[in-house]
Amino acid sequence: MTSNDSLARLAATIESRKAANGGDPGSSYVARLLHKGPDAFLKKIGEEATEAVMAAKDAEFGGNTPALQAKLVGEVADLWFHSMVALAHFGLSPADVLAELERREGTSGIEEKALRKVLNREAESP
Repeated sequence: MTSNDSLARLAATIESRKAANGGDPGSSYVARLLHKGPDAFLKKIGEEATEAVMAAKDAEFGGNTPALQAKLVGEVADLWFHSMVALAHFGLSPADVLAELERREGTSGIEEKALRKVLNREAESP
């Protein structure tokens, strides 16, 4: 089993929780988040991102123990999960993110960022 398989299975579960697919906000956390709309899951993404940063700081300054590593992994898992809810809401999937990461593979991060700035400026120019 690959990580991609795990992401695909989770994405399918999230998709099944959409109202259009019979998701019940009364019995499903994902259905409830989707029912509440973007503000609900975007707030969770912000919270989980902050918690992941705090867990990483704890690992950095707390000796990077197995318990602190597990805490960081757990917080990043929460962040990924809530990000996947957002992707599903907007009709996207982990495969879209993986395709973008593959597109960037082998590209310098510095060059990529500079190119995005140029493209953004060109898009904003009349």
